[in-house]
Amino acid sequence: MKPSDLSGLPLTRRQMLKAGGMGLAGLGWNPLAALSALAPPVTRIGPGKAKSVILIFNGGAPSHIDLWDPKPDATAEVRGIFSPIKTDVPGIHISELLPNMAKRMRKVALVRSVHHEHTSHNSGMYWATAGRPYRIDSTLINPSRTDLPGVGTLVGWLAQRDGFSRGVPPYVITPFPHCDSSAYITPGQFGGCLGARFDPFVLNADPNAKDFKVRNLALDSSLSADRLEDRLGLLHELGEHSAPLVSPQMAELDIFTQQAASILQSGKAAEAFDLSKEPDSVRERYGRHSWGQSHLLARRLVEAGTRFVTTVNGPSIRWDTHKDNFNTLKGKLVPPMEQAFAALLDDLDERGLLDTTLLVWMGEFGRTPKINVDAGRDHWPGCYTVLLAGGGIRGGQVVGASDSIGAYPKDRPTTPAEIHATMYAALGYDVHSISYQSSDGRPIALTEGAPINELF
Repeated sequence: MKPSDLSGLPLTRRQMLKAGGMGLAGLGWNPLAALSALAPPVTRIGPGKAKSVILIFNGGAPSHIDLWDPKPDATAEVRGIFSPIKTDVPGIHISELLPNMAKRMRKVALVRSVHHEHTSHNSGMYWATAGRPYRIDSTLINPSRTDLPGVGTLVGWLAQRDGFSRGVPPYVITPFPHCDSSAYITPGQFGGCLGARFDPFVLNADPNAKDFKVRNLALDSSLSADRLEDRLGLLHELGEHSAPLVSPQMAELDIFTQQAASILQSGKAAEAFDLSKEPDSVRERYGRHSWGQSHLLARRLVEAGTRFVTTVNGPSIRWDTHKDNFNTLKGKLVPPMEQAFAALLDDLDERGLLDTTLLVWMGEFGRTPKINVDAGRDHWPGCYTVLLAGGGIRGGQVVGASDSIGAYPKDRPTTPAEIHATMYAALGYDVHSISYQSSDGRPIALTEGAPINELF
């Protein structure tokens, strides 16, 4: 799949929509009027309070030892140059690179024993976001319609089964998709075996750009709401008086037509994506950079009703610090990341949204305990840390522990599948009673993991 295909909206569908007189091309997303009849609502019984999830994903993989799991008693070739600092929770220490997060640890839980086995970026990102291993451990892979879907896709799918119809995308990725490069896009983040109608809305733009605007989310100035309604009625009449074309493609076209109309008629999506509505002081608080404005956009989207937002701290594998790890973290990567996340955490709390919004902060793996000859750290899936906050998660705690050098779990080994099960539980879903079909018709469990109950 090429980057130009990420919207899941091929040219033929755009041409067909235009032929219908609607001019709704390029939406690349699905809000859902027609889907609630496809399946009964899913039972919600989990322990959490969340209505939405924001996943902050550090593509390239940050060093857990230099951020969340410092090892001050290890040798110099392991511990690095950063010292641990106290936090607002007695007994929990994190890196000196994170002074703002140290003041907020009472709101945050750390899982320090996450691990899997893929060492390549794209397959590692797949395992981290889909909760299962990819068929090969490689970076040179791309998405296909046989992929099992990731957690964001499945949360959007569950929302649609529950009758989601909020006029905003159920699943959004900002600013760019998970990828190793523009040539190799991470599998699992799109609809996969569930189909194109469950693809996310991928922003594919920098929300900090001066000319940032998401196209095709509002009616053209020449088309009033009444005229749109008339055209939709005409399109319906034409369909009733012509021979039906029965095919999966035409069924999908009907759904996309309804989705596009729903977006334009509500106007809610255009409002949510319009960052100019935010005061300058708020935009500065998040940081006038791509990461900060993506975090702010995530807050606006969940406030409008979006169920899952992934903010990819990229573009590409920005956190891949094989060389000059310490200067890169201190000078380029950590300051904007921490600024954006601290602002998001506080903003959600101040607006009364933290209880209903689950925040998850992760990369595809950790980095090697031993510093290499280039003053960097290499890929390491043997142990890393995931941060969770909000959505019913009990902050101020650490679950699991790594060994003395951060190489492998020492206590409470945890898998990405358990992180995913915890997300579903926070959203109120019973992970043991829900499945979907693979491309060959096999039932696939929502996740193979169990929720981390001590987090609630």
